[in-house]
Amino acid sequence: MTHDSLEVTGGVDTHGSTHHAAVIDAVGRHLADREFPATSCGYRDLLAWMGSHGTVVGVGVEGTGAYGAELARVLTAAGVRVIEVDRPDRKTRRRQGKSDPIDAYAAATAVLSGRAEGTPKSRDGAVEAVRILRVARRSAVKARTQAINQIRGLLVSAPAALREQTTGMNRTALIRTLAALRPAPDLSDPLTAARATLRRLARRYQTLDTEIRELDAHIAPLVAQAAPALLNLLGVGPETAGQLLISAGDNPQRMRSEAAFAHLAGVAPIPASSGRTHRHRLNRGGDRAANNALYTIAVVRMRHDPRTHAYVERRTAQGLSKKDIIRCLKRFIAREVYHALTEHPPQHQPAETA
Repeated sequence: MTHDSLEVTGGVDTHGSTHHAAVIDAVGRHLADREFPATSCGYRDLLAWMGSHGTVVGVGVEGTGAYGAELARVLTAAGVRVIEVDRPDRKTRRRQGKSDPIDAYAAATAVLSGRAEGTPKSRDGAVEAVRILRVARRSAVKARTQAINQIRGLLVSAPAALREQTTGMNRTALIRTLAALRPAPDLSDPLTAARATLRRLARRYQTLDTEIRELDAHIAPLVAQAAPALLNLLGVGPETAGQLLISAGDNPQRMRSEAAFAHLAGVAPIPASSGRTHRHRLNRGGDRAANNALYTIAVVRMRHDPRTHAYVERRTAQGLSKKDIIRCLKRFIAREVYHALTEHPPQHQPAETA
């Protein structure tokens, strides 16, 4: 066999500043391993080094959603098949030891043996842009919730004059009233200190609320661009659609079947039978954010969709609990979402720059 016809499989153990690569042949023999810097030049050198040992048929990469994200993009752009590899579990590491070369060879072996076969998210389109923007939105929502909770907590023990001033107000009126407070300069007085603190928290709430609205205005068009068919489903809005898109990725075709997406979203029923009892239980695995999005859609349909009303009544009459009914609804919704994502995959259009 000539060198040109030798087929090799690569494996990469990724880190923040360096990546350790290894190459094995078609029967699993260790050929070589080497460390490369985690830079654009380093990625190109890594690919050229693997190709110098033969024809690269696949590369297993650890952490394609973190340190290995850019490497996976570079390899995919070069036409190399990239496979997502899980980090070795504790039992394997206790038995085989832990080092960068060991992990790199383990990644290559997992690909060659077929133990690892998952296609990573491409992270190169509008869906990735939605994911990045939602990071800021999620933290802003969390901080806004914290601010209103702190406001309500302070009002519980605030002086009566301040408490009575805000009694019975809804959230919007409360925030507007507190933001307009004009405390005296002497902060040694508890009432003045409470007024000053509540004004700061209310203005923080307003700032965060404005930031969230601005982010929503950026995210909604991207979601509509990426998956218009998904937004056409009953009960699916920009927020839930954005999360489902992120879970599926810019390349939803990586999911081999509807059942694969159900497992990804944690809605595949898990057998829980024993003896004369035959039942299924809720799946606690999978992407919990995607599971929560499907739950939100199910609740919306239970409230507003006549067909879902009829289904819930029929299954309740059959003796199913509300939890089991929601589990079934989430599985049905996952089927609709899968077909909306795969029949009309996200459009890869470059985002406009300011």
